[in-house]
Amino acid sequence: MPKVLLDKRLHMLYNVIIMTTNNALLSVRTDSVTKKEITEFADSVGLSVSAFVTVILKQAVKEGRIVLTPSLEPTPYLEKVMREALADYRAGKNFTRTTNKAELTTYLDTL
Repeated sequence: MPKVLLDKRLHMLYNVIIMTTNNALLSVRTDSVTKKEITEFADSVGLSVSAFVTVILKQAVKEGRIVLTPSLEPTPYLEKVMREALADYRAGKNFTRTTNKAELTTYLDTL
């Protein structure tokens, strides 16, 4: 599934026809990469870009909100830190075990 990126370099005009009883025209500015990605994504779910946008807009109006879900994939930097932490844990480095709150408090006070 292609990632749809919000790009501040909005430069390409893409016309999306909203199919309603009035057949109003809505123009959306986006870059060429996003246009290609959204076209491919809409096609992959069996919709035209116009139908896809219509569904999204109607859902937003009906629910009175827009749901933007962040990616749950870690960044390359976080993946590196996680690999290092796992290696340290397996090697017994930079890792302290405590068995109760008092031990934990005592250890944290030494830092």
